[in-house]
Amino acid sequence: MPGGLVALLDDVSIIARTASASVDDIAAAAGRAGSKTAGVVIDDAAVTPSYVTGLSPARELPIIWNITKGSLKNKLLILLPGALLLSEFLPQAIVFILMLGGAYLSYEGAEKVIEKLGGEKHGKTVDDEIDDPVAFEKQRTSGAIRTDLILSAEIMAITLNEVAAEDLLTRAGVLAIVGVAVTVAVYGAVALIVKMDDVGLHLCKEGLTDAGKRFGRFLLKAMPKLLVALSFIGTIAMLWVGGGIILHGLAEIGISGPEHWVEGIEHGVSAIAGGLFGWLTFAGLSALTGLALGGVIVFILHKVLGLGHETGAGH
Repeated sequence: MPGGLVALLDDVSIIARTASASVDDIAAAAGRAGSKTAGVVIDDAAVTPSYVTGLSPARELPIIWNITKGSLKNKLLILLPGALLLSEFLPQAIVFILMLGGAYLSYEGAEKVIEKLGGEKHGKTVDDEIDDPVAFEKQRTSGAIRTDLILSAEIMAITLNEVAAEDLLTRAGVLAIVGVAVTVAVYGAVALIVKMDDVGLHLCKEGLTDAGKRFGRFLLKAMPKLLVALSFIGTIAMLWVGGGIILHGLAEIGISGPEHWVEGIEHGVSAIAGGLFGWLTFAGLSALTGLALGGVIVFILHKVLGLGHETGAGH
């Protein structure tokens, strides 16, 4: 019995050490993958505030919470198992799914640009009279969750690419950790951004010092401009990410000319003006690619097929 107990304890010890090593591997891989998704995370944070801009302040946090829950479902219930299954059985399909997402982001961004330039609007906006606020809020939340699904898919794909050589358990753990961490970071930041004007109002009324009241007034003046700026950044981000996905996807399936052409210009600008300007050049050309593709999709959907006139994305 003592020998059997010692053997059992040895087995338990080995299992514990193995589990501990797996946790360490997952944490390290999650750290590597998380750093690679930083650009898409910034895009996600820039896009989301536009979905609560202009709505009742009392509904801002509930809407963000609903979007957060939708984002977690996107990542953990749809994308994580889907990514694992694809990586195991059909890895070649991932690039086409990503390109479909890139086309959707390009369409969303191009539609916003066309509307801003005076084109026909599709679906109600906060500038229109809202007959049914509950339905409008639901539409806007659904639009945010759809956009989040595409951005989340890009985040998960980047993460999966970083851990493609790891075992199934490690891949699953990394995808879950990155998915939850990104969601908390993005929507926590968004909630803070959209409530800063309320903080400013409170400081103006209840501030204990003149400096506090001045800071409150600064927040009240600055936050509307910040939200407008974030809405603009979000549109550019959709086009940039969407166009970038398309360029990279084309290269993955053997049509490498467009991406190589853009990279060649990027390298040329980097050599002359530095890496930052090179990166901005690549991002700008990716955004133009997204705008061109999105414009074609908008034309086909709205002018040729006559779709999207009643149910827009909630711009």
